[in-house]
Amino acid sequence: MRLLTLFPVPLHFFLQDYFFLLAKRIWIAMTELDISSSLLAIGHNIVHIIPYWARKIYMKKLIVLLLFCALLTSLFAGGVNEKAEEKDYIVMAIPVDPDGLDPMATAAASTFQVTSNIYETLITVDENGRLLPSLASEWKVGEDGLSITFTIREGATFSNGKKCTSQEVKDSFLRLKGEDSLRYKDYAFITGIETPDENTVVFTFSEINVAALSSFAYPWAAVVDSTEENLKSNPVGTGPYMLSSWTKNQSLHLDINPYYNGEVKNDGFILLVMPDMTAQVTALTAGEVDIILITGDLASTVENKGYNIIASPGNGLQLMAMNNSNEALSDLRVRQAINYAVDKRALIEAVWWGYGEEIGSHFPVVLKEYIDLSDTYGYDPEKAKALLREAGYGEGLTLRMDLPKNYQEYVNAGIVIADSLKKVGITVDINIVEWAYWLSEVYVGRNYDLTVVGHTGRLDPYALLVKYISTGSENYFNYKNSEVDALLSAYTTELDENKRTEYIQEIERILAYEVPALYIQDPIQIYVAKGSVEGFTTFPINIYKFKDVYREK
Repeated sequence: MRLLTLFPVPLHFFLQDYFFLLAKRIWIAMTELDISSSLLAIGHNIVHIIPYWARKIYMKKLIVLLLFCALLTSLFAGGVNEKAEEKDYIVMAIPVDPDGLDPMATAAASTFQVTSNIYETLITVDENGRLLPSLASEWKVGEDGLSITFTIREGATFSNGKKCTSQEVKDSFLRLKGEDSLRYKDYAFITGIETPDENTVVFTFSEINVAALSSFAYPWAAVVDSTEENLKSNPVGTGPYMLSSWTKNQSLHLDINPYYNGEVKNDGFILLVMPDMTAQVTALTAGEVDIILITGDLASTVENKGYNIIASPGNGLQLMAMNNSNEALSDLRVRQAINYAVDKRALIEAVWWGYGEEIGSHFPVVLKEYIDLSDTYGYDPEKAKALLREAGYGEGLTLRMDLPKNYQEYVNAGIVIADSLKKVGITVDINIVEWAYWLSEVYVGRNYDLTVVGHTGRLDPYALLVKYISTGSENYFNYKNSEVDALLSAYTTELDENKRTEYIQEIERILAYEVPALYIQDPIQIYVAKGSVEGFTTFPINIYKFKDVYREK
């Protein structure tokens, strides 16, 4: 009770006797609709609680007390009394509660979807993966490719009123590079950070890294106020929103950051934690939420009912990998036969309720380098049989398929694929395994024939395609192609963006023809919004930008 230090010690005990009565009357007053009347009531309470002799001697300090009460009233009026504030919040259901709001201390995509609206990164992306200014108004890559200079946006200010300067950017990245960071290895390429003035920060590297620029757009590279001791529960950023309240496993309230100097199209966001998607649909139809995430099997429950269905491909892909070191699978004709044997559209309909975009190579459709190669091998069982005969497997072939039981959709997909392959003469022995076994024996040990799995994407395609380097540790396909190796090597040192795009697209074509895997789909995420809600979209780094969402009046 620091307020009591306004008065000498003898009066402390007297005020303590009346404190709870005063607090009760303040609370009652704050619940009234008329704020001015509330203040009068508070003043009246104080005058009658404290004796005349005390009022006369300590009048100035009583005025301070009154002002303090007025402040309490202004702070709580909106929370207690909705009519006093009349803000129109957008309400969104989320499946899981964030594991904290410090972007450096988490790897959860669900958390980044919240933090990306509280903090800013130096650069950001649009829905097509193109890099755009954010906290940095501009940037320049050094001619030698060994540095990037960022200029901080004019007027950038943290939600606590502190100006964001180059020093705050430097401190944030030193923190990200520290040993306590989950991402410190990813940013080891940064060897120097200089701040020639308060609006400029220069990052230097020991060697060329063409993926360096995109690394500044990921949500874990957010700029924070490093002086805040507990960003996990008290986030302080320069983004459009600030955390106003958080009830664990129930809800988060995001109000507009009063210091944000960009456009925000709504009054704020409320995020309700709802793990059950059926419950989300119920809440939507009852008018309790504005935006939900659902699976394809629930889409029919909201179709043609006046809702906006936002079905957008994610930055990822799903495939059936083949172990190219297997004698049969090392033969291109066998891999081609497998691709001809599977009706990918029918597979997507059966397993993912039709919500998926067919692909023909190891590349998600949301990245700008993507080219559509989905029709390289169409569904043709007879052609599959002919290729198997040509390869010497006309009498049949048996392969083992390891499937991670922790991912039911991959198990279901494997069963459908196995049935398709059986029809052309390939017998598939399905082996459902624990995730730990899959990681150690399939992904790391490469002890498998076939497996179904998903891969997440990154902004820079090299991170996707590094899995196909002949000697690479991530090449669980055991795929070897010297041309692909050369193109990836050239990519890492090429500063011309157009040429880098050419290299990547050529790799896409090679993989589409040689099919070291059955490339199935880029999965589609399905969001549903009230008909009056506009502006909601997804981005290829699995984040949302709440500031662009609005309700049509």
